[in-house]
Amino acid sequence: MMRTVEVLIVIMIMTGAFLTASFFAVLPSPRQVSPINLSRLALTTLQTLDGQNDLSTVAFDTTNDTAWNQLQIALSASLPSNVVYNLTAYDISTQNGQLYNVASARSISNAQSLGVGSDVASYLVASSNVTFSVTPQKIAATLYILNCSDSNGWWITGYTVQSIAQEFAQMFASYFQPSSIVMVQNTTQLGQLLNGQPLQNETMRNAIVINTNGEAVPMPQNFAINSSSDYAQYDYQLGRLVNLYNWTWVSIVGYPLYYVSNTLALNGTQNTYGIYGMKVVGAAGLNGFLEGIDAQPYSYNNNWLTSDVGVVTLSPPALSNCSYYGIFPSPTQTATRALPASITSQYNLTATNMVFNAKNNALPGAVFNHAFRGDTNITGSLFTLGVTRVPDIRLAGLGILSNYNPVLYKSEYTAAGTSKLVVLQLGLAGGK
Repeated sequence: MMRTVEVLIVIMIMTGAFLTASFFAVLPSPRQVSPINLSRLALTTLQTLDGQNDLSTVAFDTTNDTAWNQLQIALSASLPSNVVYNLTAYDISTQNGQLYNVASARSISNAQSLGVGSDVASYLVASSNVTFSVTPQKIAATLYILNCSDSNGWWITGYTVQSIAQEFAQMFASYFQPSSIVMVQNTTQLGQLLNGQPLQNETMRNAIVINTNGEAVPMPQNFAINSSSDYAQYDYQLGRLVNLYNWTWVSIVGYPLYYVSNTLALNGTQNTYGIYGMKVVGAAGLNGFLEGIDAQPYSYNNNWLTSDVGVVTLSPPALSNCSYYGIFPSPTQTATRALPASITSQYNLTATNMVFNAKNNALPGAVFNHAFRGDTNITGSLFTLGVTRVPDIRLAGLGILSNYNPVLYKSEYTAAGTSKLVVLQLGLAGGK
């Protein structure tokens, strides 16, 4: 019984002490417990006022008192009643290292003083009379896009040769002169080109040739007849011409030059998967091409070159150029046809502008520039993407732009007369 009484006495003493301390304690004001974030409030208010470009319009109309009065009404309605403000629109200055010009500023305010606890946010607005644009530097080369209607593609699942060709043309439209983008519409035109005859008075030397047929390559009929006993000889001739004209040959997916295709010359032949107008050349096609680009004597070689390296990642330069050119393929891909690094010494090639990081002594995506030993002049290039189907033309586009590095000329938002700096300073009425 005595212990129960003692416990009750202790409880009463502790409760009394707590109530006494609570009575004499000085609690902080609600403003101190949960203060208004004036900087965030200022920025969101500016963004709200410019939701339909109203703030931008008024900021450039400094002589329109009616518009500024309406802006002040809207600003006052957007803020709590105990918030005082000063809003000022400054001209952007490009002289004497100044960011803005105070002399030409216009302000509105609802108080003479903002107290000692004020905060500020700034907001850049653009004139409605100015159009900001990005103009790419033109690549000084002819872009040939193989769009041969009388050939079939392989490993371009879900696409047609024509749809891929059109997408490439649209992607590069702003990077080349219109007359420099040449669609090769059939294998007859391709044969004309391979015989050294331009299609529309374009410059043939130093051109880029994009093969949109995937692992297959279009073959003109006369080449099909002349190479019928060994179609790898046709790929050898392609390599010789790439070397002769300093072309950059682009293979967009899979094993380069694995098939040849001509729906007329090979109409009774299929690629072992039921696609007629196509003939398997195998690894001998790429080996022949590499012999040709290095001006080696032709020798039939069907030894497999590529390797399956699994998941690969975009290289740091490629990732940087994704942001610069606004092309965003997946940063990870699956590469089952990566070329070995050993071909660089075997065929006098230098691997540059790698789209993917090297893996297991293989190069999943890179530009291979050829130069004869002891010479620094580039004499032909091969750009391969050894990724698994289906093709992603953004990877090829990224690789080509990374190889030529055209500059993007952008309009400057800080140019004088095109932008204004709007500053909103907020404070609390009645003190901090």
